[in-house]
Amino acid sequence: MNLWKRNLIVCWFGMFVTGIGMSQLAPILPLYIKQLGVNNTASIAQYSGIAFGITYVISAIFSPIWGQAADKFGRKPMLLRASLGMAVVVGAMGFAHNVYVLIGLRLLQGTITGYSTACTTLIATQTDVEHAGYALGTLSTANIAGSLLGPTIGGFIEERLGLQSVFFITGGLLLIAFITTALFVKEHFKREDKKTLSIKEVWNDVPEKSLTLTMFVTFFILMVALYSVEPIVTVYVKQLSLNSSHIALLAGITFSASGLANIIAAPRLGRLSDKIGAHKVILAALVVAGIVFIPQAFVKNVWQLMILRFILGLTTGGLNPSVNIIVKKITPPSLTGRIFGFNMSAGYLGAFGGAVLGGQIAAYFGIRYVFFITSALLIINAVWVYFKVYKRLIIN
Repeated sequence: MNLWKRNLIVCWFGMFVTGIGMSQLAPILPLYIKQLGVNNTASIAQYSGIAFGITYVISAIFSPIWGQAADKFGRKPMLLRASLGMAVVVGAMGFAHNVYVLIGLRLLQGTITGYSTACTTLIATQTDVEHAGYALGTLSTANIAGSLLGPTIGGFIEERLGLQSVFFITGGLLLIAFITTALFVKEHFKREDKKTLSIKEVWNDVPEKSLTLTMFVTFFILMVALYSVEPIVTVYVKQLSLNSSHIALLAGITFSASGLANIIAAPRLGRLSDKIGAHKVILAALVVAGIVFIPQAFVKNVWQLMILRFILGLTTGGLNPSVNIIVKKITPPSLTGRIFGFNMSAGYLGAFGGAVLGGQIAAYFGIRYVFFITSALLIINAVWVYFKVYKRLIIN
């Protein structure tokens, strides 16, 4: 087996589990916080928002730092650090004795993250141009699918085995990711003894600043779109299934439908990016995704919503690998880790911002407007990509 293929398999598993570890708290947070002694409903909601969101915000800050460390010391050491650190921290959450310890551990989880950044950099630098789209497309399914399936997996484990088991099982999976990374990931890394560049100096060395910034924004918008329904999906499913006694399960399936579709579509659309150009796939995916959001506001039952969420996942599956392909092509090898770190920061901020935006829009305007405004963001992004990326690369 080729080296990049073996590393791809190990990294995919590690990123999938890391994505679960970041997001599995969503459906069980209120229950766990109540178990930790918080009984006031408003306080439970407040602490849940802080505990869930703080990991993504801190991850956004530290991703470029770990990306820089990956460029300096190698990608495999960063994979081992992140997977072992998250295994310990997530497992420790099951022993939290009050809500402040839980929030502190979630903050620490965001600090030690960086597995996804190191994996993406490793695969991007090891894979030849011919297979880059397929490799990065396959890899992109792991983090997004793990993040989107995480809430369903967390809810299922909680229902079957109890709240604390969610943390212990996830921590165990992260420990397996650490062991498989240590045993099977191979990297031929040659350290360059150069001075550490500041963020400003790194940005000054980026040859295609406008194109790079457009890719960051596109990945940010993608994550906003995927996470904008998270605060409202359970309420929306309840409205569509008044007589059902399985609201939590239906909501989990609805939210995770796009993650399943991502797993199916991303490698294939990554290959398509290799053939026809990543800029074409990005533009088409943004337009179609923007259109697919609109009918979600008018569905009459939960099965229609599930189908549309699945279709959405098929379209957005082309965005992440295509963004990574373009970033790889326009970034000097010495800066790859840091630029992918910045891109991952944009994704974390998008996940956090999407959840906040969806909740605020639903509160002030109604649930349907979440879909309308998210659709508008995707279409506006498509127009920007058309002028800043598509037309430019077509001309070149």
